[in-house]
Amino acid sequence: MKNTFIIAGMISFAISAVLGPIIIPVLRRIKAGQTEREDGPKSHLQKTGTPTMGAFIYLIPFYAVSAFFAVKAPELWPIILMTLGFSAVGFMDDFIKVVLKRSDGFYPKQKMACQIVISLAYAVWDYFKGGKNFELVVPFSGATISIGWIYIPILMFIIIGTVNGSNFTDGVDGLEASVTAAICGFLFVVGLSINPNISIVSAVLFGGLMGFLIYNLNKAQVFMGDTGSLALGGFVAVSVHQLGLDFYLPFIALIYFIEVLSVIIQVSYFKATHGKRIFRMAPIHHHFELGGWSETKVVGIFTIVTVCLCAFSLLFI
Repeated sequence: MKNTFIIAGMISFAISAVLGPIIIPVLRRIKAGQTEREDGPKSHLQKTGTPTMGAFIYLIPFYAVSAFFAVKAPELWPIILMTLGFSAVGFMDDFIKVVLKRSDGFYPKQKMACQIVISLAYAVWDYFKGGKNFELVVPFSGATISIGWIYIPILMFIIIGTVNGSNFTDGVDGLEASVTAAICGFLFVVGLSINPNISIVSAVLFGGLMGFLIYNLNKAQVFMGDTGSLALGGFVAVSVHQLGLDFYLPFIALIYFIEVLSVIIQVSYFKATHGKRIFRMAPIHHHFELGGWSETKVVGIFTIVTVCLCAFSLLFI
C-alpha cells in the first residue's frame, strides 16, 4: 500500500513537471497575464503580465490520477467533485479578468453565490448520506459531539471560510502551494490510520504541487490564479471533513484563516475609523512584506508555522 502512495505522488509530480513548459506558453499566447494592484506592494508591479491560471499544471494530474483510484474507491468522488466545482468558479473569475479583460472578474456577490450553492449541495448530500447523525471530534480531547442537522450551516461556513482563506493566501510566489502542500502532508499521515484513500489523493495533490512549485517559486514563471486557490481550499475543507476532523482546521490551516481574518479586520476597521488601518496592508502577508520581509522569508515562515501546527495536531489524533 505504501508503494501505491509513493507511486501515485511521483506520477502526479512527473506529470505536473512536464505540463509546466506546455501550459505556460499557452497562457502567454492567450495573454492570460496577471494584473497587479496599483495599491499593492510596489515590488509586485514587476509581476504584471506573468501568466496566471497555471493551476492546470497540478489540477490535471490531480483529477486524472485521483479518478483512477476513485473507480475502486467511490468515496473519493465527493472530494474530486468539490475540488472541481470550486476550481470552476475560480476559472470563470480568472477567465473574465485575464481573457475577457474585465478587471473586476466575477462580482463578489456572484462569486459568493456560487460558493454557497456548491457548499450547500455538498452539506445536504452529506447530511442525508450520513444518517443525520453527525459526530465531530473535539480538538485535543478525543471526545465527540453530535449536533444533528445544525451541521449543515456549520459545514457550509467551514467550507466557504476555508476556500476564501485559501484564496487570500495566494498573493506571494509559492506561498499558497507551499502551505497547502504542508497540509496535504498532515492529511496523508492522518489518513493512513483513518481512511487510506484520503492519503492517496493527498499524496497525488502533494506531488502535483511540488511539480507546480518548480515554476511558481520566487521569481514565479506562472501563478495559479483563483482557478487553483479556490480548488485547494475546497480540497482541504472536504478532505478534513471526510476524516471527521473539521474542528482541527483552524490549527492545521491557521495561515488560511489569519489571511482571511486580516482582510475582514482591516476592512471593518477602515470603515469604522474612516480611513485608519491596523495592518500596513491586507492580506497579512503583504503586511510583513511592507515590514521588510522578502517574499522568500514570508513563504518560509508561513510554511514552517503550518508544518509545526500540523505536527502538534498529530499528537492528539
